Amino acid sequence: MSASAADFDEIVAHPGAGRRFEQSVTVGLADTAPSGRVRLDALARWLQDVALADVVDAGLGEAALWVVRRTRLAVTQFPRFGETASVATFCSGIGRMWAQRRTTVTTPGGALVEAVALWVHLDPASLRPAPFAPEELELYSASAAGREIKARLRHPAPAEDATSRPWRFRSTELDVADHINNAAYWAVLEDELLTGDAEPSAIDVELEFRTPAQPGEHAVLRSGAQRWVVAGDGAVHASFLLDR
Repeated sequence: MSASAADFDEIVAHPGAGRRFEQSVTVGLADTAPSGRVRLDALARWLQDVALADVVDAGLGEAALWVVRRTRLAVTQFPRFGETASVATFCSGIGRMWAQRRTTVTTPGGALVEAVALWVHLDPASLRPAPFAPEELELYSASAAGREIKARLRHPAPAEDATSRPWRFRSTELDVADHINNAAYWAVLEDELLTGDAEPSAIDVELEFRTPAQPGEHAVLRSGAQRWVVAGDGAVHASFLLDR
């Protein structure tokens, strides 16, 4: 399978009505590669941090827990060390027990990152998918503009010709849900970029999460524009599709 951006979740503009939340981030030492560009795992942390800040600012921080199912990062120009980035987010679609969130990262120097993520809405007590409360729908429906979102997983299974390399998740990458945080998976692709012949000036990639991972030994499978993070028994934790 040869992936293209047409296969990824759509990047839509804010409809001009409804909530939009924004905060600033200074690009720091821990965010950047040796070249000075922001790493993909740092961008992923920004996305989850602004999402949390949005629901807390809206007074809904205790209403639900959210787990990410799929994220697309479309980088036209990377933010760079020392820049102040604006991170703006809004709800771009709603499903039965999940929603889509659009986020845009910009800097005065011309950096542009467009992201779209599918998040599953969990009851904080049972940790199972749950319908939205009326106040949540009231807050986010306007910017969703009637877009109905599906939560189906769609990335293919590992290819038979995939090559394999070892990968290890660390205990320091566990989050409050007691599994490897979604941002840590982006380090898999970052490691490949940083050890390759040349770093990209732009990238468009989608990451889909299937089963939570725990610290320990794993493998990264590669075939063409696809990558899979798998457990020792071959179970797929996550998969990447890169736009070629």
